[in-house]
Amino acid sequence: MKRFYKDVTIADGAILLDGRSVRTPARASLVLPGAALADAVAEEWRAQGDSIDPRSMPMTGLANAAIDRVAPDPAAFARPIAAYAESDLLCYRAAEPPDLVARQTEAWDPLLAWATRRYDVHFTVVEGIVHMAQPAATIARLHDALVALDPFVLTAMSPLVTIGGSLVTALALVEEEIGAEDAFAVTHLDELWQAEHWGEDYFATQARDARRADFLAAARFVALTR
Repeated sequence: MKRFYKDVTIADGAILLDGRSVRTPARASLVLPGAALADAVAEEWRAQGDSIDPRSMPMTGLANAAIDRVAPDPAAFARPIAAYAESDLLCYRAAEPPDLVARQTEAWDPLLAWATRRYDVHFTVVEGIVHMAQPAATIARLHDALVALDPFVLTAMSPLVTIGGSLVTALALVEEEIGAEDAFAVTHLDELWQAEHWGEDYFATQARDARRADFLAAARFVALTR
């Protein structure tokens, strides 16, 4: 789409292009819940050149999703995210080599312990990749924790969980138990260990860098809602 506006302003949280409100794909007004997020979204619109590139506007995309998809029914949106607790990365451990086992234990055990205390849940930890069901009460309580989040924060949980493969780590990030860079490293521990020992593959590194950019954008979106 060609750029059709000159000025980008903010009025009561709404993004205005030449004085006219921006609309979401579902035709709702693009109104942000706080000044920090509104400024970030407005800056994305200001940064566009002669053409508008949605791929360069992650804050706008997440805001659109929060308004159109999440706010109308948070419980429904939370359900498939909560299901990730059934196969949370942190619960599946390597049997060897000892160095990798130790790194997983050091990085992942504190996060599971935090979640156990925070949400009064229990996790089953296993060796290998064979699926092991988690307690139904754990899934239910984590679903309730997701539904209790602000719709804008809940929106960002989708990329955080799907990219990282860990609902526990994403919740810890949202609750400021872990930083964004550390959260990405924790959820990519196995891949980073492999690269450290066997060398980097160009295409694997490129793919990981793309995932990292999307993960950090979602984490920034969460931070801007505070």
